[in-house]
Amino acid sequence: MGQDPGRSRRRLTRTAPGWAVVAALSFSGLSSAFMFTLVVPLQGELPVLLDAAREDTSWVVTITLLVAAVATPISGRLGDMYGKRRVIFALLAALIVGSIVAALSTSILGVIVGRGLQGITTGVIPLGIAIMRDVLPPARLSTAVALMSATMGVGGAVGMPLAALIAETADWHALFWMSAGLGAACVVATWFVVPEDTLRSPGRLDLIGAAGLAVGLTGLLLYVSRGAEWGWGSPLALGSAIIGVLTLLAWGVYQLRTQDPLVDLRVAARPPVLLTNLAAIGMGFALFGSNVTFPQLLELPVGSGPGFGLSMLEAAICIMPAGLIMMFLSPLSGLLERTFGPRPLFTVGTASIVAAYVFVLVWSSEVWHIVVANAIIGVGIAFSFAAMPMIIMRSVPADETGVSNGLNALFRSVGTSSASAVMGGVLAAMSVSRDGRAIPTAEAFTTCFWIAISAAAVATVLTLFIPKRPSEEPHASIRDPR
Repeated sequence: MGQDPGRSRRRLTRTAPGWAVVAALSFSGLSSAFMFTLVVPLQGELPVLLDAAREDTSWVVTITLLVAAVATPISGRLGDMYGKRRVIFALLAALIVGSIVAALSTSILGVIVGRGLQGITTGVIPLGIAIMRDVLPPARLSTAVALMSATMGVGGAVGMPLAALIAETADWHALFWMSAGLGAACVVATWFVVPEDTLRSPGRLDLIGAAGLAVGLTGLLLYVSRGAEWGWGSPLALGSAIIGVLTLLAWGVYQLRTQDPLVDLRVAARPPVLLTNLAAIGMGFALFGSNVTFPQLLELPVGSGPGFGLSMLEAAICIMPAGLIMMFLSPLSGLLERTFGPRPLFTVGTASIVAAYVFVLVWSSEVWHIVVANAIIGVGIAFSFAAMPMIIMRSVPADETGVSNGLNALFRSVGTSSASAVMGGVLAAMSVSRDGRAIPTAEAFTTCFWIAISAAAVATVLTLFIPKRPSEEPHASIRDPR
């Protein structure tokens, strides 16, 4: 009677079992990843729904990728400085506010603003991984990290059928009310289950570094995501690329010279971290490449040549097994990582992606061929996404886990953004007009698959050069908090 509710909550967070902490963080990761595919089923109808040109409505997808790429490493640094749990609350609040803004909007501007705020929440995943490192014993860490990392792919694949069902049966605003509800549920779960993290990296927020990173990445990602529409050699596209490159070069020099930088580039340049992040670009490309090409291939009319004539919901259901495979393989990924180490697991994962796209190059005449190829991609993503954070956490100081995993998520975002632009550009360029509609040819999909094979093959080669063991002993920087 008269008990301090805050004291009760703090006692609960300290005594919450490890599985509950992992479940709460993974649920938040799934919800944040779902934001990437939330409006995918609506892409074709957005010009009519928002009364705007198609090139303008494409920003409803692009803005989320751009904001996620910029905000993720910044939120990681804030988490290392001020507490990862606190920053997760801030990110989830942005998700809720963004969802409400979009749900109440009838114009394209409001939806774009809301989608941008939704993109901020992507930082939940690397912050969740960092919290797991702080609170879980080493014996359980790899499996938990594998599950949390897999949510990056699981959320989009599993959520797409739900989004398609709502898009087909309800008003499109319902998608955003649903995402607001997911954000609120994540806040409740985090509040009552996830403990306060005590490991902090003192310093100040590098505002100049944050602004430089934002400008540089935005310039490059604008070129990648909008270059096909603007013209790759147009002044606007080239100007964006030049500004992005020059800004990032200046940003890198500044980060090396300033005290308390946003990103410690000396740590990021360590061979295990650098090679893992470069390979992450290829993995992000391979993952989103399948999200772009497979649904379109499944939904195109049967008489168009390569299409199978499935509905939006049927196509989403065909894509969903890859996400389920990622989730169910998480425990096995953790066991394999503990047994053989993260580097071999990373190599197997990237090689699986190559095999999946080779499979679909040879066999793509039946729907089940696409389902099998996507399932193999799910295996590769599960292994790769489990290995990458473990390689990084073995190679960086404990107080830089948040920003280092955020940087890895950034490289994955660069890959996904590039895949969206490149695959979309190829399919648009290699199309024929039928009944007033541009239909990609079979050769267009073949070209996309070859590009994806190349990206995954480069990633596989990079994994072979990652040192088998970092300079520290395994788990040396992964402390047992007990």
